This record gives sequence, structure tokens and C-alpha cells, in this order.
Amino acid sequence: MPSLITYVALLRGINVGGNNMIGMSALRDSFSALGFKDVASYINSGNLLFKAKEADARKLETRIERMLAADYKVPCKVVIRSAGEMARLVKSLPKDWNDDKDWRYNVVFLRHTIDSKAIVDGLNATPDLEKVSYLPGTLLWSAKVQNVTKTAMIKMSTRKVFQDMTVRNLNTTKKLHELMQKMSEE
Repeated sequence: MPSLITYVALLRGINVGGNNMIGMSALRDSFSALGFKDVASYINSGNLLFKAKEADARKLETRIERMLAADYKVPCKVVIRSAGEMARLVKSLPKDWNDDKDWRYNVVFLRHTIDSKAIVDGLNATPDLEKVSYLPGTLLWSAKVQNVTKTAMIKMSTRKVFQDMTVRNLNTTKKLHELMQKMSEE
């Protein structure tokens, strides 16, 4: 029997700003109904951890998106990351990303459809206000809190490409990694 792989499903736009409201317990039940094991959620913004036999993340994304549309009438895009991918990401985070309250640190998870280093060129980031770098599957974005509203990343929300991204802050990203490590050890 193939071993189970630990994943996180990052649901885009769930329970944000009063839109696409879905209870985490209902989502956990739906994920279990898909045959996923050890389903857990983290905070109320669409972070579902689970184990599955399937090794193809694209197939998992498709299954979950179909379930969300059928069960909840939510046309939500999903980004899947394995425990190994999250471990590599967290290990690659800049050393100067810390708990400095004057800075905002975000990990922008890219769907495979837009995952390319070239995406950074199209952002038109303002070097004096923000730092943006590419790692496979992600953009690492940081800015001083006082400058956030002036950044190119804030303006991204109005562009079509933004529909294929989902953002998690530094603390959430690290916590998801920690939870996935624990799940993988079980």
C-alpha cells in the first residue's frame, strides 16, 4: 500500500472580509468524505491539512475545487503544497524575516499555471518600498507597514493574475509547516 503524503490545501478567498463563509468543521468533514486522512484545519481562513495517497498535487487541487463548487457553491481556487515543499520553503525564507512589527512579511503561493520567475518582472515592484523575490511556487514579499498601501503587491489584487495566488503571512506559513511536520511524524 502506498504511503500517505502530508499536504496543506490553501483555499483562496475563504472566510475573508465576510465573503465565501464556510465553517472549518464542515470543510474538515468534506475533506474526509473525499477520502483524505487525518484532516485538520488551522485558523478560519481556509488552511486544511490532510494526508492522501495521491502524489499528484494538481489532481488533488482539481478534486478539492470540484468539491467546493458542488458542496458550497464557491468557485474557489486551491493551492496544494506537500510537507516536503513547505519544509524547503521555510528553510529558504530570508534570515532577516523576523518578528519586527514595523515590517509585513507575506508568502504568496502561486498556482502551477503562473509559477515562473518571470512573474516578478510583471509586478513592477517599487524597490524603495518593498522587496519581492521568487522561489519555486512562491513569491516572498516584504514591506514596511507604513508603506504597504503604496506597494505594487497591494495593487496586485486588481489584476487577473492575482486569482491564481493565495497569500499567507509569515507566522501562518511557519505554523502550517510546524503542523505538517508533526502530522508527517505520526
